[in-house]
Amino acid sequence: MTLTKVMIFKWILIVLSTLSFVSTFTFAQNLPKSYTAYKTIDSLRIDGKPNEKSWQQSRWSDNFIDIEGEKIPQFQTRMKMLWSDEYFYIFAELQEPHVWANLKQHDTIIFYNNDFEVFIDPDGDTHNYYEYEMNALNTVWDLFLSKPYRNNGTILNNWDFKGLKSAVSVQGSLNNSSDEDQSWSVEIAIPWSFNSDSHGRVKPPTNEYWRINFSRLQWQHDIINQKYYRKKDSVTGQFLKENNWVWSPQEVINMHEPEHWGFVYFSTKTLTTDNTFMIPQDEHIKNYFYKLLREYRKNNNEDIIQQSILILDKQVDVKFAKHPFGWAIWTVSPFTNKKLILHDDGKFETID
Repeated sequence: MTLTKVMIFKWILIVLSTLSFVSTFTFAQNLPKSYTAYKTIDSLRIDGKPNEKSWQQSRWSDNFIDIEGEKIPQFQTRMKMLWSDEYFYIFAELQEPHVWANLKQHDTIIFYNNDFEVFIDPDGDTHNYYEYEMNALNTVWDLFLSKPYRNNGTILNNWDFKGLKSAVSVQGSLNNSSDEDQSWSVEIAIPWSFNSDSHGRVKPPTNEYWRINFSRLQWQHDIINQKYYRKKDSVTGQFLKENNWVWSPQEVINMHEPEHWGFVYFSTKTLTTDNTFMIPQDEHIKNYFYKLLREYRKNNNEDIIQQSILILDKQVDVKFAKHPFGWAIWTVSPFTNKKLILHDDGKFETID
């Protein structure tokens, strides 16, 4: 532990806000979805088609749901994941009767077209994460965010996944308004090198989990002179609101709340091995901490009430602490005996 972390944690322990305890209660959670990504058993050709044995034997995710987790989307979307020593692989199938796209410049704002999006937070602290978007023309927008927009972080729009491979396959015809299509599919290979350490070493997250989510952004459209355009309101002239369909529900219309993203476990076992990923117990505490953070902001930053809560039948003593650098929610996990801290800027930290 660094000297700075030691000093901050001592302040958290010592400089507590006024206590207001409540009785112990049980927290019922809706945890994010999880998926086990297995290692490939053959070489993958990135062509937008799941022809290889690895893809054929891997399982589909659940169908995507509306971003708030309530409505069933108009068109089905689902995905698969795999990995090798060199790449993280993603395949997605998007049902669509009208496959169209017109944006062709790399790193343009791809979500002005219908698109497929990937969000990756390797260490799950909600900071320093990656966003990837692509349309049916295989035009890519990739960027790095130091913090979510709610925390006014730095956005590096010119950041790229070096060595990335991607492809699109259309089951129908692209930009042809005279017929009806079936779907479009995307295949993505992201080199692990994007997550290399300070010494440039690259190591796949074998038998580890990352926080990841996927989004499909879908617009209503008009056909004018046989070309597709985003549909506008006939009165105001403004573009109609887009649909956001996701793998793991965000509960709000905002993809940039990484605490809602799903769990992806990178298993070294074979595709045929039953290896259901169990979400770590401390993640249940973390999930509750973010609920408190959202309530804190909603209630105009009123101090969080310290409390005891039952999580997985274990008592968790939740503490709210102010210190010279801000404030934090923290506890000592009854499962791992680690100190779990959620800072006021939304960053989560675990201290052994």
